[in-house]
Amino acid sequence: MRGTISEITNRFESTSYASFDDEWGTIAEELPVIQTQFYTDNAKSILFKNNSPDVGMDYSINVYRGCEHGCAYCRARPYHEYLGFNAGIDFESKIMVKHDAPRLLRKAFDDPKWIPQSIMMSGNTDCYQPAERKYKLTRQVLEVFLEYRNPVSMLTKNALIMRDIDILKEMASMNLVSTLISVTSLDPELRRTLEPRTSTAKMKLKAMEGLAKAGVPIGVMVGPIIPGLNDNEVPNILKQASDAGATFVTHTILRLPLAVEPIFINWLETHVPEKANRVMTRVRMIRDGRNNDSKFGTRMTGTGGYAHFMHTLIRSLSSKYNLRQPRMGLRTDLFRRPGELF
Repeated sequence: MRGTISEITNRFESTSYASFDDEWGTIAEELPVIQTQFYTDNAKSILFKNNSPDVGMDYSINVYRGCEHGCAYCRARPYHEYLGFNAGIDFESKIMVKHDAPRLLRKAFDDPKWIPQSIMMSGNTDCYQPAERKYKLTRQVLEVFLEYRNPVSMLTKNALIMRDIDILKEMASMNLVSTLISVTSLDPELRRTLEPRTSTAKMKLKAMEGLAKAGVPIGVMVGPIIPGLNDNEVPNILKQASDAGATFVTHTILRLPLAVEPIFINWLETHVPEKANRVMTRVRMIRDGRNNDSKFGTRMTGTGGYAHFMHTLIRSLSSKYNLRQPRMGLRTDLFRRPGELF
């Protein structure tokens, strides 16, 4: 299952393509299955400097570009267009792999100019997407974080994070790691079509429980909240996450930048046509009458009464379910370079 089969035109391309009926009677079952392809990303650096004032961290690291999870709402889709791919099916079937990521991270940490600070892992695409089972780059990068004792915050939609519990547990013992698992819906059918290759909600909650029992700080990311689609699930998501051991919560509201807008609207009309108008009407309620708002300060939160209601609801429920425990500031004073004397 894919999040989209759309080959939406790359915004940098001058030529567009459209399907048409060739009258040969071809049916969908006869079309080839789209296989995932992997390409080597010859990146020269691995840390991305963030200049956005509403993100919260100065640096992020992504060992993959593109994401096989295939979430129909993924805000990272337009970044694939810079590579000459499209933001639709290419984003989830043509994955760039940064094989040099561990070496490049060591190089960054060895630079005398590096100031130890927490780095966000999965700032753009998921570090535990299916490709990680084969390439194990996330694990290798975590080993570098541990070796240098540089803190890292992680976000994922995949229970594969439990594979690395040994490293995460050791890092947590020194207050060097914080983890978030994103839960968009507890409805199996909605998750299957909306974010088809992510872990099930049941597996995500089980991973939360495992991380909590190992002493690894674990929170729940409720997001994106899609008005009129999964917003009614927020109370139950928070309760179940709390029961699983989560101690803090973050949330995001749906964003539809650039090519994400037509991709998501197509998903609505294909999978939940009876809700499409309601969802987009409420999206415009939180985006000042538009389908998207790219302004710093409001792009993450939305505006208006509906957005205010959702933020207030989450604050209230997080208190009720004891999810307001602040994430401890991760330590930076333990940073060390191999061979240095302490």
